[in-house]
Amino acid sequence: MILTAHLTTVLLPGVVLDWLLGDPHWMPHPVRWMGRSIAWLEGVLRRVLPRTPAGERLAGTLLAILIPVVFGGGSWFLLEGLRGMSSQLAWMVEVWFTYQLLAARALQKESMAVCPPLAAGDLEGARDAVSRIVGRDTQQLDEAGVVKAAVETVAENTSDGVIAPLLFLALGGLPLGMVYKAVNTMDSMVGYRNERYRWFGTAAARLDDVLNWIPARLSGLLMCLAAALLPGCSGRRALRVFFRDRKKHSSPNSAHTEAACAGALGVRLAGDAWYFGKKVSKPTIGDNLRPVEQADVARACRLMYVTELLTLAMVLGGGILLSA
Repeated sequence: MILTAHLTTVLLPGVVLDWLLGDPHWMPHPVRWMGRSIAWLEGVLRRVLPRTPAGERLAGTLLAILIPVVFGGGSWFLLEGLRGMSSQLAWMVEVWFTYQLLAARALQKESMAVCPPLAAGDLEGARDAVSRIVGRDTQQLDEAGVVKAAVETVAENTSDGVIAPLLFLALGGLPLGMVYKAVNTMDSMVGYRNERYRWFGTAAARLDDVLNWIPARLSGLLMCLAAALLPGCSGRRALRVFFRDRKKHSSPNSAHTEAACAGALGVRLAGDAWYFGKKVSKPTIGDNLRPVEQADVARACRLMYVTELLTLAMVLGGGILLSA
């Protein structure tokens, strides 16, 4: 019963707060604390360890160990200390941080921000809006490219921004949720195969791959089920494209929800993109049954929310079974 009580009294309120509040830029946020800590520790490690491949691998490995330990362990000690003073205060803090580790409302808000300028014919404004949520160059994007980039962002981040943290929070409460988010933030900052991070970012990237292996695949399957429940989407087509295209990415985890979303909507995603002024060839995902349109951004967001609801139902059902 303890697991079920945790899911209903902490996880559910955290999800609801995310839906209601999102991520206001003025609000202190643990991911920003993680980002500053990663940048600071990277600088320290680079100064004290040799600038050789072996030295940078060691520095990156230390970063990949220390950051999750600090944030996961720190949150555990914080909650234990608060419980010694007030169980109600500890509950409020855990719910608050649980909410902050979820990103569904923020994904919806940032992705939907491309639609008003597109509706007004302001392509530059739409490019600027989508540039805040993608890593690619946006200057060359036409209207379809902007929409596709927004849909891809929602689809891919449904896994590591919503479903994966939800699963880790369900399994290990706030401490494990913080560990996951710290690893995911490290990967987004140092997990690149460029000159600067080729060796330094290896440990963070591989750890992120390991932690996301199950959530990415589960998210894709649940999104296929969500597609079957939503009007205007096809669950059967989502499942077919998911199994066909889910490995069409250099990352082992990135294309699962993207493939499910492309199949659900009946559109083609991914393909060639520009990064730092260079064109990068990528395989396409999905079938080009129709052109992408502005409404697909909202459809992708609905898929994300229903996938989250299905995940909640799954973990709550699992909690009830384990507590029986």
